[in-house]
Amino acid sequence: MSIILSILYLLTNYLTPPVLFGPLAAIRVELILAILLFFLSLPKLPGSIILKTPQSLAMVGLVFAGSASMLFGMHWISGAIQALPEFLPFAFAYILVCLHCNSKKKLQVLVCMLLFVCLFVIAHGVIELHSEGARSGTLQPEAGANAAPNPNLMDIEHPYLLESVSANGEGKLRYRLRGLGLINDPNDFGQLLACVIPLVFIFWRSKKMIHNIAFVILPVCVLLYGAFLTHSRGALLALIAVMIVASLRRIGLLPALALAGGLLAAAMALNFTGGRDISVEGGSDRTALWSTGLQLMKSHPLFGVGLGNIADYTENHLTVHNSVVICATELGMVGLYFWCLFLFPSLRDALAVASPSKVNEAEPGFSEDGPIPIAFKKAEIIDKTEINRLGRLLVLSFTGFLVAGWFLSRAYVMTYFLLGGMVEVVYEMALQRGMIAPRQRITRVLVFSGELAIALVLLVYIILRVTNLMH
Repeated sequence: MSIILSILYLLTNYLTPPVLFGPLAAIRVELILAILLFFLSLPKLPGSIILKTPQSLAMVGLVFAGSASMLFGMHWISGAIQALPEFLPFAFAYILVCLHCNSKKKLQVLVCMLLFVCLFVIAHGVIELHSEGARSGTLQPEAGANAAPNPNLMDIEHPYLLESVSANGEGKLRYRLRGLGLINDPNDFGQLLACVIPLVFIFWRSKKMIHNIAFVILPVCVLLYGAFLTHSRGALLALIAVMIVASLRRIGLLPALALAGGLLAAAMALNFTGGRDISVEGGSDRTALWSTGLQLMKSHPLFGVGLGNIADYTENHLTVHNSVVICATELGMVGLYFWCLFLFPSLRDALAVASPSKVNEAEPGFSEDGPIPIAFKKAEIIDKTEINRLGRLLVLSFTGFLVAGWFLSRAYVMTYFLLGGMVEVVYEMALQRGMIAPRQRITRVLVFSGELAIALVLLVYIILRVTNLMH
């Protein structure tokens, strides 16, 4: 029951309550699900990994930073309370994964949910894209002689497409695939696709060709087509980065980079980005916004300018299109520190379970009846090879998220916390089988997270300096 309700809650957040429940959405179904899951989760907290991981502390810190940014950055007392609902669903998602998706089979169910979300959006987008309006060059219904056009008609009639002008200089309309709710922007949906594509390989079975074609190859091809329909430059770069990291072990760095260059050239030839260049000049508008963000961070270093308030400080009310900069600007260095406190242990643990040198074979005495925490009593037979494979898939998924996020203002989104929860579930599976060393001490994690926050800000600064010299 808990896993079913957890998946339904996460699905509701991605597809929105009106899509799933129609008129019933008015009774706040997502809130009812959250309350039910809260009480169902309480008995599972003793012995779980929730209180063992630094990510839990990071989420508490992010909630505090969000409220503090409203209080000190915007001087809005009631806004400090209103900031809580922005982070609580994401923190709750991490908790649900750790408590209720605590085995390989349940992780596969979670990946199925994410895959369903992507396929659902792609299917609806393709149907809208091939509608009569799209074929005729406009999805806007014609207005009467005396009627003013409704700017919201496009969103109402075709919610899964974003209409924009082509960047090839011809002024033609083009349509970009997007989702709803958490993924209501083509770049957001492209980021989700870059994360889900590696995770689909969790269904791969050795020497099962028909199974792999049906449940891995074909879904991945559909997801790649969906990524193409987003025309997202960030998604393309994320997929290229995932391919490079995935190829390193098999063919080495230089061949992987050469292959990536060929794929990038092919993607550009196929108009993957909708006519927009991937170059220093093509991204100059975003780097200018990064510079604005860093200037704001200097003037509001601790708690930032306020959650969601960055647009009030930028030209044309734009966001800064970089997850690190948006976090440092809106929540200050305090918020960026806690964001890195979630990122660092998640990446460190993912890399650890993906490394054959850090994972041993399971201890001979391990069994289902052994003294293991309540959340892991029903143990699965998982060997070192499988733990390493799960770790590599999560590393690839995090790669897709972070590379795409470098060009998006999506520092705090549900996918980020889901991936962190999945990493800790796999790590706990290895830990309870005696296959890996215990997690790093919290004191070391706290120090390394601070260093990572400073390093990321310096990296943005260095990139800006280099790009300015190139102009």
